[in-house]
Amino acid sequence: MDLEQKTADGYTVLALQGKLNLVAASPLKARIDELVREGRSRSIVDLAGVGFVDSSGLGALIGGLKAARQAGGDVRIAGPGEQVRAVLRLTNLDRILSPFDTVEEASRGW
Repeated sequence: MDLEQKTADGYTVLALQGKLNLVAASPLKARIDELVREGRSRSIVDLAGVGFVDSSGLGALIGGLKAARQAGGDVRIAGPGEQVRAVLRLTNLDRILSPFDTVEEASRGW
């Protein structure tokens, strides 16, 4: 899993490539936690390059979301593929982590 970070006006984009699984979940959660500690509590996780997510990956996203919201921020997801959308729907997490089609859409309203 590759993680690329870009800072935009008031939020950070974390673009992932590969699988969001047990191996990748911990570094993603740690990065979101680090951003929150630095006072940057608004993040968009760009999943356009992610073809697979498992329960560990979902846990990292939810854990990051919780940390960000406790700091007055948010974590949004953008560009999820069909497998990721299906997992979000099956777990009802699409109600908590509403997927946006693009990073641009996810950044609106901030």
